[in-house]
Formats: sequence, C-alpha cells, structure tokens
Amino acid sequence: MSAVLNPVAAAAQDERSEGVWHAAWRRFQRDRIGMAGAAVVLVFLVVIALAALGLVAADWQREVGVPNAPPTLLGPAPAEQQLALEVPKGPNVDLSAIDPLAPRYKEWDERARQFKTEEFHKAETLPLGGDRLGRDVLAKAIKGTEISVFVGVLAAVVAALVGTLLGALAGFFGRRLGDFIEWVYNVFTSIPDILLIFAFAAVFGRGIGTVVLILGLTGWTGIYRQVRAEFIKHGSREYVRAAEAIGASTGSRMFRHILPNVSHVILVRMSLLVVGFIKAEVILSYLGLGVPVDQVSWGTMLAEAQSELILGHWWQLAAATVFMAVFVTAFSLMADALRDALDPKLRGLE
Repeated sequence: MSAVLNPVAAAAQDERSEGVWHAAWRRFQRDRIGMAGAAVVLVFLVVIALAALGLVAADWQREVGVPNAPPTLLGPAPAEQQLALEVPKGPNVDLSAIDPLAPRYKEWDERARQFKTEEFHKAETLPLGGDRLGRDVLAKAIKGTEISVFVGVLAAVVAALVGTLLGALAGFFGRRLGDFIEWVYNVFTSIPDILLIFAFAAVFGRGIGTVVLILGLTGWTGIYRQVRAEFIKHGSREYVRAAEAIGASTGSRMFRHILPNVSHVILVRMSLLVVGFIKAEVILSYLGLGVPVDQVSWGTMLAEAQSELILGHWWQLAAATVFMAVFVTAFSLMADALRDALDPKLRGLE
C-alpha cells in the first residue's frame, strides 16, 4: 500500500513545490480541447491587434464592390440582377422652356470633360460577399470582431474590479459595511439583468464607452458573491492571523495576503463574463442601443442582414454568425479548461 501511495504523495509534493501558477499551466497544457480553444482565441487576438493598428480592415467603410456582391465561390450575380441595379436613363427632354440655365448645361459639360477623373472599378464578387452598399463583408467581420471583443473584455475587467472591491470589503469587514453592500447587491439582483441593461442604455445613449459602463455596472454581482465568500473563508485562517500579529495593515492583509489566494476565482469568473458580455453587446447593437452608426460590430451586422435576407442575400448574416460562434465557442472551451486547471478541489490540493 505504501508503494502505491508514495508516488501520489510525491507528485502532490512536487506540484506544490513548483508553484500554483506553474502547476496550473502544466494541467492546462494537458487539456487538448482547452489548448485548441486557446490557439483559436490567440489567432483572433492577432487579427484584432492588426485591425487596431490599421493593417487589416482599415478601409471597411469603402464601397469596393457592387451592391450585395455575392461571395467569390458563388460567382458574379446573373446579368439580369446587375441590370436591375443600374439607374435607368430617362428620355431626352428640352428644358430650355422651363429652366433658364438649360442653354449653359452643354458648356458646363464640355468644361467638365477637360478634367480627368479616375474611375474606380467595383468588384462583382468579394471573398465573403458585400453588403447593400458594396462594402466588404470580410473586412466588416474583422472590424466587428475588434469592437465586440474589445467591449466584452473591457466590460469584464470593469465588472471584475467593481465586484472584487465590493466583495473584499463586505467579506473582510462585514457588520454595517457588509450589510450595506449586501443591500446594494440585493437591489441589483432583484431586477432582471436585461431590463437593467436596457434602462442604463436608454439613459446614457449609444457609444462604446457607454456599453462598457453599462455591462460593467450590471455584471459585477456574480463575482462579488464569490469574492465575498472567499474573503470570509480566508479572513479567519492562520496565515491572515499571523500577518495581523506581526503588525500587517488592513490593506496589506486584504490585498497582499488574501487576494492572491483567491485570484484564481476572479480570473475564471472574469473569463466567463467575457463570453456573456460579448453576447450582451451583440444584442444591444442589434436593437440599436450599442455602438454608434459609424462603427461596426457583430450586432450591427446582424441588424443590417435582417433586411438583406428578404432579397436572398445571406452572406453578411453567415459571416457575423460564424465569426461570433467560433470565437465564443473557443473562448468558452479555454475558460472551462482554465477553471479545471485552477480549481483546488479538482487538482486535489485541498
């Protein structure tokens, strides 16, 4: 029996000695699905960085193709559809009797011909098709990825900061301060999240900063509850009492001793919030309460695709849906693997 238990005990001892984060990284590497999700997320982050630097999808607003240009794999639209898009020319009408400037139109036309104009040839097909204005759907999907992911990550950071601070204060001090924060928490949780989000959006208006603020102020409740419970549990442990005995300040005990030991809870919860906030931003933008009209996100693409589907132009809807589904699925798989790697109960250390 000792021969069987000794290797297990030795492995546990080695895992403790190499550090929590290093051991968590080794466990995360053993999860192939989680690593695959992390690789996909990394590819998206590289594309987002290139888009933010203006190296990719910088001209997403440019009309590079004909209206509703089909994807390249489908080939150009039939000739009768292209003719339908052209503006018909009316019959020649003599306007000299009703327009005093009509005799000068010919002179102005001759002067205009003297100036050379550069004609831009619009593509009949695009890699993932074009929208109703002829803008490249692929460029819009990349730019929309940048906006949606940026909003989701930044809003999750805001929610994590608010929830961690309030949870630490409520869990460590308790008493009247804890009761007051609990009252605020109960007020926020008593209202349905979607109604609270719509109320904030109607008051603050549209904009990326507004969406981040709305999601951050409405999404802190879950992480607050977990952090509060962890601070209550760790506040009475021996290492915190020892720090108090040697004269450590309240802030030092909270943020230098307890917080590092509960950081895995915050990290995992924040990664889950990213997925939820991306979905919330898509819903807000789809309903016209998200990003402004001069910017693009997955939600605005879905809103535009609604009118295009009536005409049978499905490629903008497909592009936004595929990009969103792939990123959210990969990020969820990575978050699940990260939770398993950091959970003390699953790794058998507690």
